[in-house]
Amino acid sequence: MTPAPIAVALDAPDLETAARWAALVTPHVSTVKVGLELYLRYGPDVIASVRGASGVQVFLDLKLHDIPNTVAGAARAVSRLRPAILTVHAAGGSAMIEAAVESAPHTQIAAVTILTSLTEADLGRIGLTGPADEAVRRLAALSVEAGATALVCSPNEVSVVRAEVGPGITLITPGVRPTGAATQDQARVATPEQALADGADLLVIGRPITGSPDPGAAAAAIAASLRRHIP
Repeated sequence: MTPAPIAVALDAPDLETAARWAALVTPHVSTVKVGLELYLRYGPDVIASVRGASGVQVFLDLKLHDIPNTVAGAARAVSRLRPAILTVHAAGGSAMIEAAVESAPHTQIAAVTILTSLTEADLGRIGLTGPADEAVRRLAALSVEAGATALVCSPNEVSVVRAEVGPGITLITPGVRPTGAATQDQARVATPEQALADGADLLVIGRPITGSPDPGAAAAAIAASLRRHIP
């Protein structure tokens, strides 16, 4: 059975827990995501630990955002770990995104548009002209023009971004919550079924799976639900 297009966010307190979660979910999902906290705590070792023997795709979510030369060096440094996906902030601009793409040719560079924790009011306070879907659309267009082949946006903007960039770009959506799950610190959310129906390619799901008493069973249940609802 083909694994579901889900990236499980391994926001674990330690390396052993992250590796255990990864082993439990990888029969059911295509990807595991390593975030900034886990990577800073354990460094490159975390990639091998969560990849394990399964060879599951690793999404390295570092959200690089600095001057182009610095981002080029950082992307080059982590590219030797062969993550399938590496994130940069779209707000870093075209030259920065281009630097990441050129420095990590074997890794898909995903540009993060606007964090799913931000509300419309937040956008105004940080000086981004809204509404959110229009700001995301602008950043998406800039990123793809700079060479990014993947974009990160909330489920609310997936259909707008898909219309803007066409079918060849991978759309990754955090802020995905199964029906009945708490939204926690996510402000712009949708169910997995709705996000895929709107055009998402990869769904980032963390606590609804890893916070379950049985992460493997939780991942299997969400994967099964997607197969039932999406042709």
